[in-house]
Amino acid sequence: MTITDHSDNSALHAGSQPVAAIIGGGPAGLTAAYCLQKYGVNLRPVVFEADALPGGISRTESYKGYRFDIGGHRFFTKVDEVNALWLEVGGDDFIWRDRKSRIYYRGKFYAYPLKPINALTNLGPIEAVRIVLSYMRWKMFPSRVEDNFEQWVVNRFGRRLFDHFFETYTQKVWGIPCSEIRADWAAQRIKNLSLFKAVWNAFTGANDTTSLIDRFQYPRLGPGMMWEAFTAAVRTGGGEVNFNTAVQSLKMTGNCVTQITINGPTGEETVSVDEVISTMPLRRLVNCIEPSPPQGVIDAAAKLKYRDFLIVTLILDHEDPFDDNWIYIHSPDVKVGRIQNFRAWSPEMVPVEKTASIGMEYFCNVTDEMWNESDESLIAMATRELGQLGLADPASVIDGTVIRQPKAYPVYDTEYKDALGVIREWIDSVENLQTVGRNGMHRYNNQDHSMLTAMLAARNLTGEDHDLWTVNVERSYHEEFQVEPKTKQKS
Repeated sequence: MTITDHSDNSALHAGSQPVAAIIGGGPAGLTAAYCLQKYGVNLRPVVFEADALPGGISRTESYKGYRFDIGGHRFFTKVDEVNALWLEVGGDDFIWRDRKSRIYYRGKFYAYPLKPINALTNLGPIEAVRIVLSYMRWKMFPSRVEDNFEQWVVNRFGRRLFDHFFETYTQKVWGIPCSEIRADWAAQRIKNLSLFKAVWNAFTGANDTTSLIDRFQYPRLGPGMMWEAFTAAVRTGGGEVNFNTAVQSLKMTGNCVTQITINGPTGEETVSVDEVISTMPLRRLVNCIEPSPPQGVIDAAAKLKYRDFLIVTLILDHEDPFDDNWIYIHSPDVKVGRIQNFRAWSPEMVPVEKTASIGMEYFCNVTDEMWNESDESLIAMATRELGQLGLADPASVIDGTVIRQPKAYPVYDTEYKDALGVIREWIDSVENLQTVGRNGMHRYNNQDHSMLTAMLAARNLTGEDHDLWTVNVERSYHEEFQVEPKTKQKS
């Protein structure tokens, strides 16, 4: 993999080959473009990405030579064809990394995945007994209704464990009470796990929970390196990847999208298209269609909500203050939700040996006061909180930068499911439009599952018939609340 220059766009719609317009240059969009070429589809992929870098939320940003993720991205998957594609494009630039993460809760650090001795020592014997009794009570008398995240978790882990390790962090991430988050989000992210199974695995060394990993692959210069390589491969194959180019509208004739209007470095332009694969957030996609979809579809799109995200990267004048990949901050006393150590992902992410690069991650909405604060104010807040948590002396922070990422997470609230059903039905009526990826399907996918939907969309254009909305999410990688087994299984 090599790092390429993205400053210049290709010449749009050169040649006479039919065009597949791909909206978005993240994992799903670039995978779709690459696979159209790989599968020999007679369509020229033309990717339109509004940002200056490939990768979407999986891109790697840089600041004065320091490289950092927009949220950490482990390269681990249960989907064999996705893993094969990573290796095919990534070549020899993957490195193996040991996984380490912890939870900060009530002034103490808990190993994550949870280790029983560590957790019981921190909680104390009395609280440990209360957790067991709470678990037994809810297993014997579970809630008959299991519509929301709180009900789903309490039924499986008990009320006290929910209070300790689920409620505060989950509400910090989503900004709404756990009772307003739908149970299907919990079922997608932490399914196939019970407290009994977790403790049994921990004490016996058994492990039938395949998402529990202690090593993972990672591109040596960050995940953006992978999407740099996809970009280069698509261009080498005769396709286009256009950066700083936003899609303004999609124009329909009958039941087909026939043109899209873009706004790029050379201004506004209209491009004729034969097929469209979109990773654009569904709410925005519906509002870009001309003529407008039925009012019911527009109303449904307005009900889809998103959680936004910003990361404050701090540069410290000394070596790493901790060796975790990241630490989950469950404390309500600080606003930070998760903290990354970028050298723990790859030593090449940090250019100066005796410095540290620490990412302070904040979950918010674009309408929040935090989102609109100055970079200087955010860096000062992150510096204070790093010291408040006892992780580093605030005086050791010598520099910092801020990246804001809108629409990072689709929200699974009380309205989303019915709204999504209306939008899906309408999209299915458009003959040459497919939507893929996290925001393209309003589904909290990891990058491997987003890539799988894109691969199947490309196969649909070879004549196969895959319903992207019913892709088996159990094939994708999920990891939330886990307990570490005694015997580690090395890859």
